[in-house]
Amino acid sequence: MNKVPAYKQVYQRIHSAILQGILKPGERIPSARILAKEMGIARGTVEEGYARLKAEGYIESQGQSGTRVSDNLRDLSKVTKQKVYTRQPGFNAKIENADLLPFQLGLPALDAFPRQIWSRMAARSARHINMEDLAYPSLYGLPQLRIALAQYLQLSRGVQCQPTQVFITSGYVNSINWITNVLLKKHAHIGVEDPCYPLTRHILTNNHFNPVAMPVDAEGVKIPHNLHADAVIVTPAHQSPTCVSLSLQRRQELLDWANKKQGWIIEDDYDGEYRHSGLPLPALKSLDTQERVIYSGTFSKVLFPSLRVAYIVVPTSKVPDFEQCSELYAGNVSGLIQSSILAFMQEGHLSRHIQRMRKLYRDRLELTAKVFNDVLGDKISVEPQPGGMNMLVTLKNSNIDDVALSQKMIETGLYAQALSQWSSRPVPPCLILSFTNIKTEEECRELAYRLKEVVAPYHALTA
Repeated sequence: MNKVPAYKQVYQRIHSAILQGILKPGERIPSARILAKEMGIARGTVEEGYARLKAEGYIESQGQSGTRVSDNLRDLSKVTKQKVYTRQPGFNAKIENADLLPFQLGLPALDAFPRQIWSRMAARSARHINMEDLAYPSLYGLPQLRIALAQYLQLSRGVQCQPTQVFITSGYVNSINWITNVLLKKHAHIGVEDPCYPLTRHILTNNHFNPVAMPVDAEGVKIPHNLHADAVIVTPAHQSPTCVSLSLQRRQELLDWANKKQGWIIEDDYDGEYRHSGLPLPALKSLDTQERVIYSGTFSKVLFPSLRVAYIVVPTSKVPDFEQCSELYAGNVSGLIQSSILAFMQEGHLSRHIQRMRKLYRDRLELTAKVFNDVLGDKISVEPQPGGMNMLVTLKNSNIDDVALSQKMIETGLYAQALSQWSSRPVPPCLILSFTNIKTEEECRELAYRLKEVVAPYHALTA
């Protein structure tokens, strides 16, 4: 039985024919209907494979002339396929091609997104465009979207703010760059959780800031008594990657530190909407009476990451500073995209989608944890997480190199990141995996056995 997904078989069949010169530039390829009948699969599956080929520039649609090999391709028989991964020393594995690998982090359930509704919102925004919309959009963000976000944050996350405090950005990197460069001087010390998202350290060092590690335990990040820092970056809702929630006592200690030291707290609430047991916890910003917290949120997790839209909420006293620096650090997000998000929110689709995803993620996490413990229980353990979009898979053999194992998984088509690459301290071998796109028990069990095949040799060698 071929374990390669059918859409990838379609991709590989056409891709290989192009590389070998069997299909030449300008030559017509079989229609999705004909190829689906030939391969005995659904037409939509063929179209999914064709979509990837189009995205990579190998084929192009030409209306009634059908779909053809791109005229821009020359001497493809000499082209060698690139590796699907690279490793940046001390950072993390980066996927270079368009594959969506199982367990890939940072992705919401793409199959569950209401694409038809979104398409209607986007089409409506495009149809109603006026002359003013063709000019450069506001550097601060679409005014109506800032109003809608201020209302949404108050209702969903307990964050009370004025629309003028909300700034639209093009993602996490843009948000952190904007915040740190406005509020801090170069070479400032910034506390980061340990373990933490590796990109955070990378952003800070690249901007000539000094990251300072702060340990994380079962109550979340712990502020050292002798912390020498001008600001901290924290993930209170679900610590990244352990998914523990910052306790109320720790939240108050963090706010006390900021008030006493006049330091800044950058709250990264990247997936705070998703809690699998009980109600979502209010944002740390909701407890901020002295305006020492800068709130950072994103649409990448609640909608989809290719939007490249996020937002920050800054203290009232700092609004002029952020406006003044907007030409340097603003995200310049497309006005049409912002209008589409606004329509999606105003008609209630965002709230309904989040409600559906809460149940879906809870079910998918429970399923994945159960199946993995059943299939690999002698080699790994998966503890249910209280919230978030990833899970920690702890390896029972403490001698296994989780970095080498994660690298091997990527080579075999399974995404993984090693916990040791997120931490500056020695930690037990552990893999960070996402469960959000594991759709069925059959798929989950197949992935568990694939993971078992990769883990088994490492387990045997070091036992």
